[in-house]
Amino acid sequence: MPEERLPLSFYSAYDTRTLAKKLLGCELVHESPDGLTSGIIVETEAYLQDDPACHASFNRRTMRTEPMFGAAGTVYVYLIYGMYQCFNVVSEAEGIGEAVLIRALQPTAGMELMELRRQFRPGKVPTLSSAKIALKELCRGPGKLVRAMGIERDLHNTTLLTEGNLYLRAANFEPSDIVAGPRIGINVGRELPYRYYIKDNIFVSKG
Repeated sequence: MPEERLPLSFYSAYDTRTLAKKLLGCELVHESPDGLTSGIIVETEAYLQDDPACHASFNRRTMRTEPMFGAAGTVYVYLIYGMYQCFNVVSEAEGIGEAVLIRALQPTAGMELMELRRQFRPGKVPTLSSAKIALKELCRGPGKLVRAMGIERDLHNTTLLTEGNLYLRAANFEPSDIVAGPRIGINVGRELPYRYYIKDNIFVSKG
């Protein structure tokens, strides 16, 4: 498994849609105090400045969206439905509000820790029926992967620096067949073909 962490220059080298495809096959790693977890990115979504589903569309700069206008490689974490966090990588040049949402991972390390994080979360009492989560379900969706990977709000508006404990590692394989299609789980702009995933990968979220 390669040890090379992606440099910040990687994130600024491509337009947002190309970056969303280039991230497929890369490995997201989190070295937390609880332990190391990691997974290969198998699904992404691009959000562009002229995209009605993008938080920063048409140059909407607010306290919430300001990190999207930062340097490529900035972490953008936001809350949806009042309970799920989503992890995004900011793309494009400073001043352009675009980002790539990481939608699903194929777990590679720390699966037991991932399962614990998914089950023993605040406000939920584990039961016998919920004691085991299938491997393919651990990081199958943006909210699930953030919880499984232990990505907290304090990582919001930080940069994926080489010395940080949350980073991306270079791909150890090149996906041979990438599918581009409509996005899921949103109400506007869902018809745009900005969702990318590795064909026939069982860890991709259900559309």
